[in-house]
Amino acid sequence: MSEWLIAFFTAFILIVPVELPDKTFIATLVLSTRYRPLPVWLGVSAAFAVQCAVAVLAGALLSKLPRMPITIFAALMFAAGAVILFRGARNVDAEEAETEREYAAKATGAKTGWRAAIASFVVLFAAEWGDLSQLMTAGLVARGGHPIAVGLGSWVALILVAGAAVLLGRWLLRRIRLSVIRYIGAAVCAILATLTVVSLA
Repeated sequence: MSEWLIAFFTAFILIVPVELPDKTFIATLVLSTRYRPLPVWLGVSAAFAVQCAVAVLAGALLSKLPRMPITIFAALMFAAGAVILFRGARNVDAEEAETEREYAAKATGAKTGWRAAIASFVVLFAAEWGDLSQLMTAGLVARGGHPIAVGLGSWVALILVAGAAVLLGRWLLRRIRLSVIRYIGAAVCAILATLTVVSLA
């Protein structure tokens, strides 16, 4: 498998379990109950594209720094992600209702077409700044991953999760425990942190 595909699938595999139990999933689900699904999905997908581009740019700039501190930084980012996901796993199911209320208050008024898409873009654009998936994307690029491949892998993962929220959100929440997905995401982050540290040897 080429380096490009490895970078793409690494980003994809990391971002999916990080985003499924995240506020982004719940926000998209709530938006899709207020507006028509397609404009919501297009709006949030556009927001994710901008966020991924910013994360890739930040990671590319960081990668210009000396290898040792950047590798340590990337390892710390992945380790922090593992800790955050692991610690939050126990409470994520209980926090779901609160998150739904928060985004329901933001999605007000009857909007259709491009107005619904813009409203969805604005809500998700604000929600994603400094999000764990954005930090993970920047970390992968800084670690030496192909920037375009990492960016596309992250973006495809994000729009896939958004699509799942729009089409299957309620069904998924009834059948999949978000805490389990968070534990999986924590494990993936821990593995990446370990591999990054090992690469220093």
